[in-house]
Amino acid sequence: MDTADALTPDPGTEDMFRVEENKFAFSPGQLSKLLNPKSLHAFYALGGLGGLEKGLRTDRKSGLSVDEQTLDGKIAFEDVVPKGTPKYGTAGDTVPEGRAEEALHIPPPENSYLTGQFADRRRVFRDNRLPDKKTKSIFEIAWTTYNDKVLILLTIAAAVSLALGLYQTFGGDHEPGEPKVEWVEGVAILVAIIIVVLTGTINDWHMQRQFTRLTKKTNDRTVNIIRSGKSQEISVLDVLVGDVMHIATGDIVPVDGILIDGSSIKCDESSATGESDLLKKTPGDEVFHAIQTHGAEDFEKLDPFIISGSKVNEGTGKFIVTAVGVNSSYGRISMSLRTEQEDTPLQKKLNVLADWIAKIGAGAALLLFVVLFIKFCAGLPNNHGTPSEKGQEFMKLFIVSVTVVVVAVPEGLPLAVTLALSFATLKMLRDNNLVRILKACETMGNATTICSDKTGTLTQNKMTVVAATLGKSNSFGGNEPPLDKSVSVNQDAITIPNVTQTEFHSSLSSEAKDMLIQSNALNSTAFEGSQDGQNTFIGSKTEVALLSLCRDHLGAGPLQEIRSSAKIVQVTPFDSKYKYSAVVVKLADNKYRAYVKGASEILLEKCTHTLEDTSPGGPSVVPLDQKDREMFNHVISSYASQTLRTIGSSYRDFESWPPTESASGEGPKTGAFDAVHYGMVLIGIYGIKDPLRPSVIDALEDCRRAGVVVRMVTGDNIQTASAIAFECGIFRPDEGGIAMEGPDFRRLPEEDLKQKVRHLQVLARSSPEDKRILVRTLKELGETVAVTGDGTNDAPALKMADIGFSMGIAGTEVAKEASSIILLDDNFASIVKGIMWGRAVNDSVKKFLQFQLTVNVTAVVLTFVSAVSSGKGESVLNAVQLLWVNLIMDTFAALALATDPPTRSILDRKPDRKSASLITLGMAKMILGQAICQLAITFVLNFGGKKLFGYDNSEHDSKEHNTLVFNTFVWLQIFNELNNRRLDNKLNIFEGLNRNIFFTVINLIMIGGQILIVFVGGEAFKITRLNGKEWGLSIGLGAISLPWGACIRCIPDEWVAACLPAFVKRWWLSPPEDEMGVEKKGEKDEEEEFRPPLRVMSSIRGPRAREHIGFRGRMHRVKDKAKETVHHEKAKKEGRD
Repeated sequence: MDTADALTPDPGTEDMFRVEENKFAFSPGQLSKLLNPKSLHAFYALGGLGGLEKGLRTDRKSGLSVDEQTLDGKIAFEDVVPKGTPKYGTAGDTVPEGRAEEALHIPPPENSYLTGQFADRRRVFRDNRLPDKKTKSIFEIAWTTYNDKVLILLTIAAAVSLALGLYQTFGGDHEPGEPKVEWVEGVAILVAIIIVVLTGTINDWHMQRQFTRLTKKTNDRTVNIIRSGKSQEISVLDVLVGDVMHIATGDIVPVDGILIDGSSIKCDESSATGESDLLKKTPGDEVFHAIQTHGAEDFEKLDPFIISGSKVNEGTGKFIVTAVGVNSSYGRISMSLRTEQEDTPLQKKLNVLADWIAKIGAGAALLLFVVLFIKFCAGLPNNHGTPSEKGQEFMKLFIVSVTVVVVAVPEGLPLAVTLALSFATLKMLRDNNLVRILKACETMGNATTICSDKTGTLTQNKMTVVAATLGKSNSFGGNEPPLDKSVSVNQDAITIPNVTQTEFHSSLSSEAKDMLIQSNALNSTAFEGSQDGQNTFIGSKTEVALLSLCRDHLGAGPLQEIRSSAKIVQVTPFDSKYKYSAVVVKLADNKYRAYVKGASEILLEKCTHTLEDTSPGGPSVVPLDQKDREMFNHVISSYASQTLRTIGSSYRDFESWPPTESASGEGPKTGAFDAVHYGMVLIGIYGIKDPLRPSVIDALEDCRRAGVVVRMVTGDNIQTASAIAFECGIFRPDEGGIAMEGPDFRRLPEEDLKQKVRHLQVLARSSPEDKRILVRTLKELGETVAVTGDGTNDAPALKMADIGFSMGIAGTEVAKEASSIILLDDNFASIVKGIMWGRAVNDSVKKFLQFQLTVNVTAVVLTFVSAVSSGKGESVLNAVQLLWVNLIMDTFAALALATDPPTRSILDRKPDRKSASLITLGMAKMILGQAICQLAITFVLNFGGKKLFGYDNSEHDSKEHNTLVFNTFVWLQIFNELNNRRLDNKLNIFEGLNRNIFFTVINLIMIGGQILIVFVGGEAFKITRLNGKEWGLSIGLGAISLPWGACIRCIPDEWVAACLPAFVKRWWLSPPEDEMGVEKKGEKDEEEEFRPPLRVMSSIRGPRAREHIGFRGRMHRVKDKAKETVHHEKAKKEGRD
C-alpha cells in the first residue's frame, strides 16, 4: 500500500488539516481522505479500524462514554498508524499553504462547543449540524435585481429627464392650449425600470420560497447509537465522530464511517457517488487483514466505507463514525453550494454596452453643449433680451444637450431581456425544462461545453437484460461490434440463431419459461416492494434486472407466490470466493434440482450439458462438446466486448438431497455445495447493462452539430466510463480526446491542468471536488459551462457551473437546489431544447438591440444636427414624439422580437464565446446602414420637404410638414423591425412569421397606435392630420427599409472587416489568446500525449487484449499508405498522358 501519498491534502482542503490543541490522533482533513474518493491507501495509512478506534479515543463495543467532556492528555499520530506513514502525505509533517480561491468557506464553530458534554470532540470534529443558510428578503432580492449597470444608467437618465421635465413644465413658457407634459418621459422611464425590477424580483422570490419549503422537510430524525455500552436513540443532529452507529435495511446513512461488523450489508450509493450497482460492505478488520497479508487476491475491491447520503438496501450492522456535519461528504457538498450567483455572460456584455452608451452619449452631449454654447456666446452682442430671457435661452440649450444622453440610452433593453427570458421560461416548461433562475435561459444558449453525469443522465440507472443466449436454442441482442475497435470477436463462430427479443420470448415453451422463472426467482435475495409510489423489485441491481425480465417478458407472477409454492431445501448465498449462489428445491416427483447463478465463465467450466430445443414440447438436454464450449466462450467474450455484465445460469437434478458425496457435518439436509458443483446443465448466459436513454445518441449528435462539447464525469471505473462514452459518441480518441481518473486529474499542476482539460472527454472515479476543479478550469479558459447531474455528488459542480441541470424524477433535493434548470423528464434530449430556447433568447436580445440602437443612433444624430442648424436650438422631433418613438414603440418592439420561437436550424451554428462582442459585425453593419438610410430620408424631408412638396411658412403647413417627418420616421421604425427579424445575411425576413402570432398582433397594435396619434393626437404631439398622398409617401419611404436591408445583407461581412483599422479588429473581432489556444492543437502533442487508444476490456482479458491496443497507429499507417498509393497512381497516369 502507498502510504507516502495517502494523506496528502487536496487543494482547497488544507483548512481541515489545521487543528489547534488537537487531543486526537487525527484531524478532520486526514479522516476526509478516506472518502475523496474511497481510498484503501488512506484506510491503511490511518491504521485501519484499530487505528481509528484508538486515534478517535472511542471503543468499538461500548462506543463513546456519556460522561466524556474535556479530554486529558493527547494521542500522537505516530502511535496509531503504520510505521513510517507521513502525517500529511507528500507534504511531510507540515500542512501546505492552500490557494484562497479554492478553499471552501465554512463558518467557525459556535462558542457553545467549548464547554459541556463532548467539548473537545465537538470543537475538533463539530457535530452533525450544518450552519443555517441565510435567505434573502424580498428587498434584498429587489436590490440585487436592480444592481445592473443598464438599469443604473436608465435611473440616471430618468432622474435628469424628470428634473429637466419638471423645470420645463413648471418653469418654462407654454403656448395657450399646449399640454404641460415634459415630465412624462422621465416618469415613463422610471415605470419601465420598476416593471423590470418587479418582474425579476417576484420570479426569484417565488423560486426561493418554493425551494425553502422543499428543503425545510425536516432533516431531524432519530438514529440508534451505542454509548457507554448501551444502545440508545438520539437525534441525528447530535451524532459525533467516534460514535458507534447501528444501520439496518432501508436506512439513509447520515454520516461517514467505517464498518465494524455486519451481516450481508449492501448499499446503494448512486445518489452519493454515481456508482450504479449495489456495493457489498466488508468489515474494516477483514479489509485491513487482507491488505496486510495479501491473502485476498482482489483486496482493492473490498469496501469497508459507509458514506453519508447512501441507502442501506440489504443487511444490518454497525460502524464507527469518522466525519459529521460540515466535514462529511454530504456536508461539504451542501456547504459548497452556498455561493453567490455570478453575472451571466449576457449581463456582463450588457454592462459593457451600458458603459459605452454612457460614454458616447455623454461625449455627444458635451460636444453639442460646447457647439451650442459657442453659438450662444457669439450671438450675445446682438441679443437684446433681458437677463431672465437670456438665462432661459441658456437653460434651453442645456436641456437640448442633456436630451442627447436620454435619447442615447436604450430604455427598452432591460425590458426586452426580461420579456424574452419570461417568454422562453414559459415555453421551456412545455419542453420539460423547469427554469429556477430566470437568467439561466440565455446562458444556456451559448453553452460551449456540457459536463454530464453518466448514471441516470445518459443512462437509465436501471440494470436491464439486453442480451441472452438460451443454450444452443436461440438468442437475442448482444450482436453489436466490440466498442474497443482493437478487440476482434469472431461472430461467425457463434452459430446460435439470433432473433428479436419478442420472437425469443414467444418461441419458448411453457416448460422453458417456468425453468427460467424458477432459476431467477428462487435463486435471488431481491424482493418486491414499493419505491417512490411504484411496485418494483428491491435488491441487487443484477438480480432486479433478471427478475424484471421474468415479470415483463416471461409472464412471471408475484415473487412471493413463486417462492411460497416451491419447496426450498437449501440456499447457498453468493460467495466472492466461488463467484456463484445456489438454491436447491424439491420437485413434484420427489427429486431435487439445484439452480446455480454466477460468473458465466466459471459456470461454463462446471457444465457438461446444455439445453437445445426450448420450443413447445419441452426443453431437450444435449452434451456439451469442445466446439460448443468454445462457442459459448465466444458468446461471453462478445458480450464483454460490448461492456455487458455476463451472468450464467445452470441446473442439475439429484435423486436425493444431500447426495452422499456432499454430506457435511452441518446437518443432515445441508450439503457442501461446491463438492457437487459439476455435471451441470447450462441454461443460458445473460448480458446485462445500464442502457443508454433512447434519445441520448441523437441529442449528443445535436450538441456536436451545435458546437457544444459534451464531457462525461462519473464515479465509475475508467474502463466502464470510457466504453459507455465511446458508445454514445462522447469519447473520440481518434480526435485527440483523453480519459482520466479523478485522483490523477486533481493533482495536475495548473498549466498541465489547463492543457489536459482542453482535450478531456471522460473523467472517471471523480469526486465532487474533481468536478468543481473541472468546471472552474473550463470557466477560466473562457468556456460557458453547463453541468448535468442527479446525485448529491453532482451538486457542487451544478452550483459552480454557468448553468446547472438537475433531474426532476431521479434527482436528489440537494441536486435540485443547486441547479438552475430542472429536467422534469430526466431526459438529456430536453437539454437540446434548452440550448435552442437559450439561443432564441440571445437572438431576441440581439434583434431588439439592433433595432433599438438604430433608433438611438438616428435620434441622437437628428437631435444633434437639427439643434445646431435650428435658429431656436430645437430638435426635429419634440419631446412627446420622442417619447412614442423612444419608449412606447421600444416596449412593443421588445414584445414582438422576444417572442420568435427557435427553429432546428438554430443548432447549425457554433455558440458565442464569453469574450465575443454583443454587437457582431453583421449587426453593426445593419445598424449603421439603416441609420444612414433613415437619416438621409429624414434630413431630406426636414430640410428640403418644404420645397419638394410646396409647403409654405404658415402654421398649418409647418405642422403638416412636421407631421410628415414624424410619420415617416415612425414607419421607418415599423418596417425596420420586420427587417430585424434576421441577424444573419439570409434575405428571407419572413421565415417563421406564420408561427409567431404575437409579432403580427403587436405590429398591428403599433400601426393602429400611429394612425390614432396622427388623427387624434394633434395637441399633445403638435401635429395635424395628413391626406392620402402624404400617408402613401410616409409608408412608401418607410418601406425603403426592406430593400435597403437586403442590399446591406448582400455586402459580405469580410469586406466590412477589411475596411476596419487593425487596432479595431484586434479589440473587437479577435478572441483572447487562451481561447485561440483551444483551436491551435500541436500535431505532435496530439499524437504523443492526447490520443491514447481505448482500452475497454484490457484489464479483464489481460495481455491478450493489450496486444491489440495499437489500433490508432495502424489506422495512421493505413491512411499514409493509401495516400502514397493514390499519389503513385496519379504520377503514373500523368506519365502516360
